[in-house]
Amino acid sequence: QVQLVESGGGLVQAGGSLRLSCAASGRGFSWYGMAWFRQAPGKEREFVATISGSGSRTYYADSVKGRFTISRDNAKNTVYLQMNSLKPEDTAVYYCSAGTAVSTTTRDYDYWGQGTQVTVSS
Repeated sequence: QVQLVESGGGLVQAGGSLRLSCAASGRGFSWYGMAWFRQAPGKEREFVATISGSGSRTYYADSVKGRFTISRDNAKNTVYLQMNSLKPEDTAVYYCSAGTAVSTTTRDYDYWGQGTQVTVSS
């Protein structure tokens, strides 16, 4: 069992930056692929970024490639999402997730955090 708690969301102007954190409790954090998804009002939850257990592999949605960076610190049981050059269309609730595969689809992730709101003003 893994519990995930996100933090770091907030209100930022377009062009600004935020860093999201996701703290995990439970055993075996480094075994899990970790990912960030987001969900805007009235839209389906969508993939943002994922990272393998060792941190050696990362994948990004085309919409965030070059602006967002996912990383993890297995000693701290934490995964991060550095978000730069934020745009109003990045506004959403951002969710951290853990699964046994490195995947871009929600069904491959077994554990989810409660989400953190990111709002980007124009």
